[in-house]
Amino acid sequence: MARQPLEQTGELKSIGYELFIAALSVLSIVNMLLLLFVHNASLEYVIVTINAVMTPIFLGDFLYRFFTAQSKSRYFWRKFGWADLLSSLPIPNARILRLFRLWRVFRLFSAFGTGNLIDQFVSRRAENALLTVVFLVLLVLQFGALAVLYVEHNAPDASITSASDALWWVFVTITTVGYGDRYPVTNAGRLVAMLVMIAGVGLFGTLSGFLANQFLTPPAPKAADTLTAESTLADPKARIAELKQMLAAQEQATAELRAKLEEIDALL
Repeated sequence: MARQPLEQTGELKSIGYELFIAALSVLSIVNMLLLLFVHNASLEYVIVTINAVMTPIFLGDFLYRFFTAQSKSRYFWRKFGWADLLSSLPIPNARILRLFRLWRVFRLFSAFGTGNLIDQFVSRRAENALLTVVFLVLLVLQFGALAVLYVEHNAPDASITSASDALWWVFVTITTVGYGDRYPVTNAGRLVAMLVMIAGVGLFGTLSGFLANQFLTPPAPKAADTLTAESTLADPKARIAELKQMLAAQEQATAELRAKLEEIDALL
């Protein structure tokens, strides 16, 4: 029996979505390792905050897979749905179960090939832009906050001294708002600020382009219109004959209407 393509089983979703979930899984596992080596309360708070942001995304991923699975029991028990559920809950030690999500993406690469996946991802870059921007924003938020907090918290007259200060500063900087209530005072901090600003311009420029494309692109033609256009191009003589029939019917209807008007005029 031929093996059913993975994208038709309901287990695997679109390529961009699978890569997005895999990237988040890698980030969450990296954060687990960072928490083992970071012994600063403010730095730990930044990591914990980003993990808290990712938790509802993983829970939504589990619900999406569960309700779209062809067999819910098969997905939950045999395709590690239980691992998806446990790893999406705010249980620190259960986050290691997100490795099963990486296994799913490994199967995707094995089935379709890395080159084909890259080609499909690039060809659908407009569809994948939003997910890519969301992931990169999380990356910049976390590592920008960690970097600026690391180089600034012991500096004299530093205005970024806590995790909340760092996260707030990165957020207003990446969105190019820049309130100015928090700012780096060291050269290393200003270098971090330059990188965050460059990333912010690129990411939110991409997001603006995505939204403009979604709202301003005209809708795709309906199937009936497409078929009519294709049939016209394929057989122009048949289309001309059809138009002649329509014109003859219109002329006949006009003649009948003129005759009725003449009858009414005679009666008057």
